Amino acid sequence: MSYRLGVDVGGTFTDLLVIDEETGATWREKVPSTPDDPSRAVIEGARSLCAKAGIGPDALSQFLHGTTVATNAVLEAKIARVGLVVTEGYRHILQIARSLVPGGLAAWIVWPKPEPMAPLEATIEVPERIGADGRIVRPLDEAALRRAIARLREERVEAVTVCLINAYVNPAHERRVGEILAEELPGVPVSLSSEILPEMQEYERALTTVANSAVRPTVARYVANLDRELKAWGTPARLHLLRSDGGLMTAEKSTQAPVNLLMSGPAGGVAGARWVARNAGLPNVLTLDMGGTSTDVALIENYEPRLRRETSVGHLTVRASSLDVRTVGAGGGSIATVPELTKALRVGPQSAGAVPGPAAYGRGGDQPTVTDANVVLGYLPENLLGGAFRLDREAARRAVQKIADALGLSLLEAAAGIVSIVNETMFGALRLVSVQQGYDPRDFALMAFGGAGPLHGNALGILMGSWPVVIPPSPGILCAYGDATTRLRVDAQRSFNRLVTATDETEVRALLAALEAEVVAELEAEGARRADIEVRAEIDVRYAGQAFEVPLAFPPGETLAGLAARFDAEHLRLFTFNLPLPQELVNVRVVALGKAAHVVAERIPKGDGDPTPARLRTQELWMDGRMQPAAIYDRARLRAGDRIPGPAIVCEMDSTTLVHSKHLATVDEFGNIRITPE
Repeated sequence: MSYRLGVDVGGTFTDLLVIDEETGATWREKVPSTPDDPSRAVIEGARSLCAKAGIGPDALSQFLHGTTVATNAVLEAKIARVGLVVTEGYRHILQIARSLVPGGLAAWIVWPKPEPMAPLEATIEVPERIGADGRIVRPLDEAALRRAIARLREERVEAVTVCLINAYVNPAHERRVGEILAEELPGVPVSLSSEILPEMQEYERALTTVANSAVRPTVARYVANLDRELKAWGTPARLHLLRSDGGLMTAEKSTQAPVNLLMSGPAGGVAGARWVARNAGLPNVLTLDMGGTSTDVALIENYEPRLRRETSVGHLTVRASSLDVRTVGAGGGSIATVPELTKALRVGPQSAGAVPGPAAYGRGGDQPTVTDANVVLGYLPENLLGGAFRLDREAARRAVQKIADALGLSLLEAAAGIVSIVNETMFGALRLVSVQQGYDPRDFALMAFGGAGPLHGNALGILMGSWPVVIPPSPGILCAYGDATTRLRVDAQRSFNRLVTATDETEVRALLAALEAEVVAELEAEGARRADIEVRAEIDVRYAGQAFEVPLAFPPGETLAGLAARFDAEHLRLFTFNLPLPQELVNVRVVALGKAAHVVAERIPKGDGDPTPARLRTQELWMDGRMQPAAIYDRARLRAGDRIPGPAIVCEMDSTTLVHSKHLATVDEFGNIRITPE
């Protein structure tokens, strides 16, 4: 028998899940994260989980991992010093950028322009030129290149990016520059733009490849360390990492193209939510993944999450496919403050994290957090993680009292204010993936998960008008579910840049066939059988003259005329207008997906609708401006069909669900809690 191990590392907790590949049975574990060395919590949790499942490390066949290592490196500016090699005359490509200033009118007055990841002093030019048609206009001057590389050596660069003009059409010069760099700077990783992003638009290609170089040493060290620890543990499991677009990539590929990992962590939650949505028969779902440090939201339509052609982390936006996930600094550990200048309550984005954590954790933290506010309001029972973790209510009260004193409010009013503000922050993020994209949130269910999501899901359902609010079983480790149930993914793309009216459909099919052969061969090299591989085609389309594209699926049998019509419909939905211009095909992409994991959705025993056998006790909580009694239930004892009127609290090992007054929670056959207005 063989097993898959899924691991998701968060800012506060590390979640793990083991799946029996033959029966689909699962085992779960949740351990505190170790920010100083994330791999330590991964290995410790894996050892504990395997012991619980009664298996040895040799039984694991795959180790599937969602990580925020690349994300945190960018957010915390802990990146490598990057050298950049460009075509002569293009040294300021990153400084000129796109001349786009974010924000409203006159934002440029106050906008602090971020420093380029490859500094100008570490940017060198090389005499060469490739034409737009791929022909060599000016041969590569290798002697001049070797002299210029001395500058990179003086700058002590830790990684190098090569981005030459029109290299996406003909990569010959970039490859030769890479060979010379390997000779002159041995041991320094080199990223070629023609390999990382073989598409038109020089700035996006340069920025994406520079970002890849910037996080490459950090990711390589982490992956090598984790791989070494796994081998020392004695497991033969192959290490795969979750990509930003929800697929899996090999450990080796992740160290070469880590730019595809920038949204690895949030992608796991969306993948897990999609799996739950399929079982629950909910095709349209908004996801709310609230952890200890941040909250990630996304939209799933017809069981498919929305994809973007860009990945955004902080001030950085690169051209790499990712799930359309928006992240805000709102989590259980988000710290509440009252700035002296404004005297207005703020919550986040600073977080107490895993160490010292909220005051209620009893680890030395004394700053008021969202978790502390929930404790004060009575929304959290004293025992968490199945009784292994006991909350300190007095410490939580002392912390929140600081906010109450600063605002001149009662303790309970201050706590309620903290919760309301963090809910509004998440409400704004949910609007970005729904209303701003042309979707009515009332047409979607809301799935809340993560350690803190179920506590706030009902409140967000009220704000969004999204029903039912769905709380899946083991919501705190749903990201690990996503990591363990995703598939290997390989993609290849080429710029095409033709008007639909001037395109030969046979030429498009031939290019797609060539790209398909490339990605299928790469997956087969990873051990995938051809019969298990699913292939999808995508084409980026725009109106002639536009500066942005809309990615669209291009299924077998569809014509270019049909694609153009779908583009018009999607453009109208997104922007409320169309243009009287011909459509243009910009980039062609083929994606190959490996075999999906065999995971059985466990059905729970059917009950008679009465949840009394699962009732533990009654607890007073603050809701609707007054104290009122609420029943506390043990989720493990609930049965299908049980109906729980609010206010109520449902406890389980890794999370706590809050049902508001005038709302009803119903348990379905798969153990999902569905909350609706009474």
